[in-house]
Amino acid sequence: MERLAGKVALVTGGSRGIGRAIARRLAADGATVALTYARDTAAAEETVRHIEKDGGRALALHAELGRHGDAAALWEAFDAATGNARVDIVVNNAGIGRSADIAVLTEEEFDEVFAVNVRAPFFIVQHALSRLNDGGRIINISSGAARLAMPEIIAYGSTKGALDTFTLNLAKQLGPRGITVNSVAPGIIDTDVNAGWLRGNAEAWERASSLSALGRVGTPEDVADVVAFLASDDARWVTGRVVDATGGSAL
Repeated sequence: MERLAGKVALVTGGSRGIGRAIARRLAADGATVALTYARDTAAAEETVRHIEKDGGRALALHAELGRHGDAAALWEAFDAATGNARVDIVVNNAGIGRSADIAVLTEEEFDEVFAVNVRAPFFIVQHALSRLNDGGRIINISSGAARLAMPEIIAYGSTKGALDTFTLNLAKQLGPRGITVNSVAPGIIDTDVNAGWLRGNAEAWERASSLSALGRVGTPEDVADVVAFLASDDARWVTGRVVDATGGSAL
């Protein structure tokens, strides 16, 4: 059953990892998906091919986030590619991490992680407001790091805490239009971003698995399925919430 038939979705950072899984799942549910990518054109095109091979509809948009004017440029590209289509679902997935504690994190690194993880979603939504259909969905990809003390990634965790506050306020503001706004907070997920320290390292894998009450490392699809629920009409009465998708980490 195509629960999202006739819907149009924007997924930032949709070429790899969690973003790719989200794009593929929303397309499988019937949405036309515009996915953005920053640098890896080949990965974005591959994602589109996978979606189309499965019978879905998708297009890739180049959008480097973290600079002034990036949100406006993204939506200009969207308008040009779709003929000024309306949008029903916005998934703010694109983000970067900075693995450094307060003693060594530079101001430049701090500014960059906040620009990509907080400022970009803020203004992407701002520019989306006139394009977003009533009854639409905004889904922000947060992190379990927003509720756990992890000093080694203090800036990253802080950006996700800010994103959750953004979610809360947006839900209140956009509720009269029937638009729901929620955050999804993954834990440790087996993606290319984590491959360097996780894959092929039995000790790291076991340690990561042990953090979850379910005893395993999460997959991108675990997160994508939660996003698909929030994007559907089944979640019409859920808004302003942070949905934990950590597999019960650090309970």
